[in-house]
Amino acid sequence: MGSSDLSLTRASLAADEPGLEGLFAPLEQAARSGVLPDPAQTAQVAARVVEVARRPPSELYALLTPPLCGPHPHIVLQWLCDCGLLSALLPELDATVDFSQEVGRRHKDVWEHTKAVVMQAVPRPEVRWAAVLHDIGKVPTRRFVGGKVTFHGHAEEGAAMFRRGPARRIGFPPVVRERVEALILHHLRAGQYDGSWTDAAVRRFAREMGPLLRDLLDLSRADVTSKRPGQRRRCLRRISELAARIRELRERDARVPPLPSGLGDALMHALGLPPGRHIGELRGRLAALCDAGELAAGEDVAFYVEEVRR
Repeated sequence: MGSSDLSLTRASLAADEPGLEGLFAPLEQAARSGVLPDPAQTAQVAARVVEVARRPPSELYALLTPPLCGPHPHIVLQWLCDCGLLSALLPELDATVDFSQEVGRRHKDVWEHTKAVVMQAVPRPEVRWAAVLHDIGKVPTRRFVGGKVTFHGHAEEGAAMFRRGPARRIGFPPVVRERVEALILHHLRAGQYDGSWTDAAVRRFAREMGPLLRDLLDLSRADVTSKRPGQRRRCLRRISELAARIRELRERDARVPPLPSGLGDALMHALGLPPGRHIGELRGRLAALCDAGELAAGEDVAFYVEEVRR
């Protein structure tokens, strides 16, 4: 659904129920200004939460997506919580409010972390919605083990929860719904990268992520909310390094091989040589000359056989 579709849907909503569109004016204002609506406006919406929650899912998507893609989405989320809409529309997310990731550390609250991630996320609907919902799986998967908190499997559980709940209540366009679910499922993957990954591992990661890759890397950057500057820099640097390696490998793989296929067999036949490492070494020397610009690349087999004979 594009911006024009959203505008049309919201316009039809206003025509059907004039009071409801005006009811959401404070939400749009909060998204622009970064200032929470006053208590009277919040109370007015709170009194009509049930009415709002009964709106068609597509209209709820149209109402919520523009403010969530605005400059102050964390304020939007807080207001949705304050007026009761969060518990009505996204109870999975509401359950993260005051839900701690570490005992006694306020900034490790899942809700506060989520708002920080959403604020840092690029303003594309798929990424913002994935940021909103990426950690909902932490609530049912939290375990206390050896004095530490674990959330094993929370990405997988979060994706399943999304299918069961938000994907039904909010009328995501099909492409957006599929992308948000995949981003929730894979949101930890890029953060697991370190410099020990082989080129094959990097290629496999990029291949498995496919068209999701750009959004996933953007979500992973937004998910770095550490208060420690050094830790934050290291995490962001690793994600940037992963993105750079993917680009470099794609560029390398896209290059036309400098030497033709079948050259090894042709060299053995023309020079009367047996199979062995020496054939690979000959090809390596020819390839190095091509890379250095001292030998033309992309010629036929006979050209390189003649070069070796000289």
